[in-house]
Amino acid sequence: MISVRRRGSARLAAACLAAGLAAVGTIAAAGPAAADDAPQTAGGVTATLGRITAGSGVVVHDRHRTAEIPAGLFEMKVDGGGSLQTYCVDILTNTVDGARYREVGAAESSLHANKDAGKIRWILQHSYPQVNDLAALAKDAGAGPLDANTAAAGTQIAIWRYSDAAQVDAKDPAAAKLADYLYKAAKDVEEPEASLTLSPPALSGKPGRKLGPVTVRTTASSVTLTPSGDAVARGVKIVDKDGKPVAATGNGGEFYVDVPAGAPDGSMSLKASGAAKVPVGRVFAGDHTTTQTQILAGSSESTVSAGATAHWTAKGAAPALSARKNCAKGGVDVTADNQGDAPFTYELAGRTHTVAPGRSETTLVKVGEDRAYRFTITGPGGLSRTFSGIMDCATLAATAAAPPAGDAAGAAPEAGEDSGAAGSGDGGTKATLASRMSPASTGGGSGKAAVRADGDLAATGGSNTTPTIAGIAIALIVAGSGAVYLLRRERASAGE
Repeated sequence: MISVRRRGSARLAAACLAAGLAAVGTIAAAGPAAADDAPQTAGGVTATLGRITAGSGVVVHDRHRTAEIPAGLFEMKVDGGGSLQTYCVDILTNTVDGARYREVGAAESSLHANKDAGKIRWILQHSYPQVNDLAALAKDAGAGPLDANTAAAGTQIAIWRYSDAAQVDAKDPAAAKLADYLYKAAKDVEEPEASLTLSPPALSGKPGRKLGPVTVRTTASSVTLTPSGDAVARGVKIVDKDGKPVAATGNGGEFYVDVPAGAPDGSMSLKASGAAKVPVGRVFAGDHTTTQTQILAGSSESTVSAGATAHWTAKGAAPALSARKNCAKGGVDVTADNQGDAPFTYELAGRTHTVAPGRSETTLVKVGEDRAYRFTITGPGGLSRTFSGIMDCATLAATAAAPPAGDAAGAAPEAGEDSGAAGSGDGGTKATLASRMSPASTGGGSGKAAVRADGDLAATGGSNTTPTIAGIAIALIVAGSGAVYLLRRERASAGE
């Protein structure tokens, strides 16, 4: 006998079929960052999710049912210029069409506790699109002929087996062979460095001194340093250790913020930017949106950027404030570094904290999974720093299997902010939106397969598989979003 819940889910799937690309869910988010939002990520690339450019249907086996969903290689458009190719690493969470993503470290993503994350990186380096010679790849895998669609599907399957411990099978025999080969051959690979970071991201001190240094780590040949605000008009400069002005620097470079004696109390922000290829294996997480986490498979020359702040006061406390998501501990680490001559006292998450002169203190603010958070810290000299985002640190499979997590440290949003979990009431279900799939193109060629460690995008050309993929694209979109929704409802009802 079919339950009422199952009939309801079936009706929803039918509605999705009628609606085509219509959204079937909503997002709980903190909203766009305010103008005074402080740097909260290490830096790197920001991009917008596009369509699947190569892939095919695959079959997911859940404890209670079997369903077909689309699997393949996504394209992202980089803010400021450039393109990325990515695979997904959270099979039960749908991608949100047009979502904005930020480059993050694995520790700030659903891969933070995944002991097989290194094997996923190996798969990315040894399959499509990094290996664009599909004939050689098929030979290594002991598979039949591969095109871009079957190679992308097989690669995605192997990744999902490690990212979600999911039972996923390809419909195409060659894609199935490739998935099995990649899964069995995978070895641990170290996490790649970020495309651009500034450390530390916040400085403080007194006028008449150089604040810093800030160290630049980047894959770009050089980055430009651009200050903002009216601090420059008041004589504040970006300099090297000898006090000489610095407009650009490279990997390992250091710079300081030189505040002239007598300068009024104040703050400034600065931006480092350049062009670089993002290393394969970097993670991309939703920016203020709950959407499926992506992992980089290829990159063109893309715009990379990172920000930093500086704050100075002549007397009293001189705090530097920064924050970073800590997925291992289920919250956000907020660091206050006081380089003034008086204690710095501030309120955070309903508690009072005091940092002595010359000391630094890091406080963990607990935030429930899939919860939006936003908090502001103020200080002397008009200092105000706001940190906001969404705690998205677990795959949906892990979330559904675990008991509900509370906000132990009371990471209460400010008045008017949405504190509800995305998909609340559905076993931790996240937003469900249809991902798009389009006709794919085929790479490949003759000769020995080559692994491109620089992370280039794959070369693509025409494909005689395009009519077939185009014909099934819309069906896969609808089947995929409806099936994932049904799978998640079944998991929730079973209490997994």
